Amino acid sequence: MKLVMFSTAGSGDRVGALHERGVTDLTAAGLPGDMTDLIRLGDVGLEAARVAVREQPSLSPAGVILRAPVPHPPKNVMCVGRNYHSHAVEFSRSGFDASERSVLSDYPIIFTKAVSSIIGPGDSIIWANDPTGTVDYEGELAIVVGPGGRAIPASKAVEHVYGYTIVNDVTARDLQRRHVQWFMAKSLDTFCPMGPVLLTADEAEDIESRWLRTRVNGELRQEAQISSLIFDIPTLIATISDSITLEPGDVIATGTPLGTGIGFEPPRFLKPGDTVEVEIDGIGVLRNSVIDGR
Repeated sequence: MKLVMFSTAGSGDRVGALHERGVTDLTAAGLPGDMTDLIRLGDVGLEAARVAVREQPSLSPAGVILRAPVPHPPKNVMCVGRNYHSHAVEFSRSGFDASERSVLSDYPIIFTKAVSSIIGPGDSIIWANDPTGTVDYEGELAIVVGPGGRAIPASKAVEHVYGYTIVNDVTARDLQRRHVQWFMAKSLDTFCPMGPVLLTADEAEDIESRWLRTRVNGELRQEAQISSLIFDIPTLIATISDSITLEPGDVIATGTPLGTGIGFEPPRFLKPGDTVEVEIDGIGVLRNSVIDGR
C-alpha cells in the first residue's frame, strides 16, 4: 500500500492511501490524522486502511497536495554516512569530510537530521539557508520503523520495518567541513525532503533489488541498486537498536551512492532554479526545486 500525508483546498493534513483510482482519505474513514499514529496501530491499522480503500470513495489526485509521509517522527531522522563504496571514495577525495579517519568504516556511521528540516514533495529547498552557498544533494532510501524495540538482532530486523520512503539528504558542504560533525550542515530548514509516499513493507519484500536514481534538471547524477549498500538494512537496524530504542515512525536514511555534487571537479553545487528528482522503483519520484528564499 502507498500511504501518504496530504491536504486539499480548505483542509489540514490528513492520512491517505494512494492508488490507481486516486486517494482514499483514511482520516475521514476514522483512522488517525498523523502517519506516526497510524504506524503505532500496526497490522490492525493497515487492515483498516485496506478496508477503507475498498469501501470509501476516492479523491481525484488533481485536488490533492502530497506532504512528507512521516512529518513528525519520534526522533530526529537517523542517517547513515558513507554507505556505498563508490560514494565513500568520492567523499574522501572531495576533502569536505573533516572527521575522516579512513575511507571505509568498520561500523556504520550514524548521524541525525533535525525533524524541523523535513519538507514534502513539491516543497522548495531554500538555498539561502546555507550561508556558504555549497548546497548538495544526496538521494537515499529511508526505512520507516514499525514495531519498535531495543537490541533487535539482524535476523529479526525485517519484522520491525513498516515500510520505505525516499529522503534527499540535502547538505551544506562547507558547514559540514567547518563543524567537523555533520548535524549542523544537514539540519538546515528545508534540507530533508521526504516522500512522495510510504510504501508498506508487504509490497517491498524485494527492496534491495530496486534501483535509486537522482537527477538534477533532468541530468542523471546518481544510479545504484539498493543491494550495493555496504551495511544492509538488517545491519543498520541491529546497530542502531543496540544503543537506541527504536519507536514506531522512526526514520532511518540508509546512505547515498556515487554522484553527489562534491564528486565533480569543480563541485557542482545546487543553485536557485535547479530541480532535484530522487526516484526509487515502486516508491515514486521525490521532486523538489531550489529557490533563493531571501
